[in-house]
Amino acid sequence: MAYGPALEIQRERLRRVQEAPGGPAFLLLVEHDPPVITTGRRPCAEHILATPEQLAREGIQVHATRRGGGVTYHGPGQLVGYPILRLASIGRSVRTYVHDLEEALLCVLGRAGVGARRVEGLTGVWVGDEKIAAIGVAVTRGVTYHGFALNVATRLSHFGLVVPCGLRGMGVTSMSRCLGRHVSLDEVRPAVIDAVRETLGFETDPCASLHLLT
Repeated sequence: MAYGPALEIQRERLRRVQEAPGGPAFLLLVEHDPPVITTGRRPCAEHILATPEQLAREGIQVHATRRGGGVTYHGPGQLVGYPILRLASIGRSVRTYVHDLEEALLCVLGRAGVGARRVEGLTGVWVGDEKIAAIGVAVTRGVTYHGFALNVATRLSHFGLVVPCGLRGMGVTSMSRCLGRHVSLDEVRPAVIDAVRETLGFETDPCASLHLLT
């Protein structure tokens, strides 16, 4: 799905959650195609290294967003997750929510045989000094949207068109590269769903329900 239509789905579900305290929670999982570069709340034009002509040749769109974080790339082979939920309903602050998203991704990667880690002072998940998953969330009226992006079989050369998350001199990797074989999104998606449900408490709370959009 292209980025624009996915953002409209997020906004529609965001309104539904805001209007129903204690109501539904959603997880939208999407693979963005055509590829897209998104900017955060404080866009830095210098972090987009490609010219408009280069982006046009590669078929890459550019979208400004209201999420946290810097410039990032989404494209085929990357599993992007947008949890849309009221933080109070799961008993999380913004900080603990971001920590839990990291934890969910660490669980997915660990179970797949990828030795990933956190890096002190930085958001996201890393393999050595290379980023394998980015996190950038927005919260409005206590409800989250935007989310995380896990590089599964992503075209890593496209990250050379940006300074990912504003971090110069640090690399980017993918599950396929780490494991030395092609990893499909179909292989990873169920593990991501289970890990998000478990980490955010939807597996243990009998009153909680996380609706999936994939």
